[in-house]
Amino acid sequence: MFERRIPEWLRHAPAPSVRGFATLSAFEAIARGILISVFPVAMYDALKDVALISSIYFVIGVISLLGGLLVPFLNRVIPRRWMYSIGASGFVMGSCLAAFGDPQMIVFALALNSLATVITFVCFNAYVLDYISRVELGKCETLRMFYSALGWTVGPVLGVLLWGWWEPAPFLVSGISALIMLGAFLYLRMGNGKLITRARRAPTNPVAYLGRFFQQPRLIAGWLFAVIRSCGWWAYVVYLPIFAVENGLGETIGGVLLSITNAALFLSPLMLRWMQKRSVRYSVQTGFIACATLFLAASFVSAVPMAAIAFLFVGSFFLILLDICAGLPFLMAVKPSERTEMSAVYSSYRDVSGIATPGAAWLILLAAPISAIFAAAGIASLLAWGIAGRLHPRLGEARLKPAS
Repeated sequence: MFERRIPEWLRHAPAPSVRGFATLSAFEAIARGILISVFPVAMYDALKDVALISSIYFVIGVISLLGGLLVPFLNRVIPRRWMYSIGASGFVMGSCLAAFGDPQMIVFALALNSLATVITFVCFNAYVLDYISRVELGKCETLRMFYSALGWTVGPVLGVLLWGWWEPAPFLVSGISALIMLGAFLYLRMGNGKLITRARRAPTNPVAYLGRFFQQPRLIAGWLFAVIRSCGWWAYVVYLPIFAVENGLGETIGGVLLSITNAALFLSPLMLRWMQKRSVRYSVQTGFIACATLFLAASFVSAVPMAAIAFLFVGSFFLILLDICAGLPFLMAVKPSERTEMSAVYSSYRDVSGIATPGAAWLILLAAPISAIFAAAGIASLLAWGIAGRLHPRLGEARLKPAS
């Protein structure tokens, strides 16, 4: 008699690897990157009102912030694998609404896309903390960015070109990429993450775990690093092109520089190698002090627009360095029993910076020129540099094991 054996890979799913997480990030980068330059154009084409579009972005930012903070609460009812699947499906549904719905449906598509982003981000970070060791977190972040580089480099330009050729095209590409991402997630079979023994009185609502967050200074510092880094990207991506247009440098220079900057993501393995020879604290401090110096310099030489833009362009490479290392202090400080909750708190940096930066810019522009926004980003980076100096000097290094 022949004995029927179940394949080993079906009986025991292998633990997700760094490369598996990087693959998920690659398809998410395509799904999001191809639409990042399409949504503003499509919304203006549908609504014809810049003020209304700005208010819509603000409201969606608030909704995304609240939605991200509610994910851990919902995760107590909905298993994490289903939460991630719901998030990935949100990308698909939003793309379908934008591709085949009325022009006004672009607003709902943007809202779904934003909620999908925050849901998948929370779940993704919780899975990373489950399956990737502390000393491998830097490698995971670097490979994730390296795999995402193509989507973020080619996506914005390709999305606009496709939209001009056939308006549903970029949304269809985004939806297909999100479907592949969902298929890759199901193939990796991450389940609901590792089983962690929880405290007797686990938090039952968002306010409770926010209280736990505010009791841990290392988490607060890591979250501030993420917010300030994201504000720097806002200043570069949104306000550099406006500065260029106001100074007669044309409408394309901002997009060209952003594409070149995103292409530098391919250098992330070299940045990781540089980091590994130093410490997390040194890397974070280097990134923030360089950004502070260059953004402040751009503000001071704003009378010479090309010089200001050159300083900002160089500063963007240090923002990429911070993308690799500035999130590590938070991830390394999270307790195993609070992975999902603190991943939700961490994900809020996107929405907080998306609300705070336009609000601060609006106040600044009441009394100062647009170059003052770059100075504000530089001052914020200087503050982050000071906070980073209080990190442990050996953070991220492998701990010595006792001799057997």
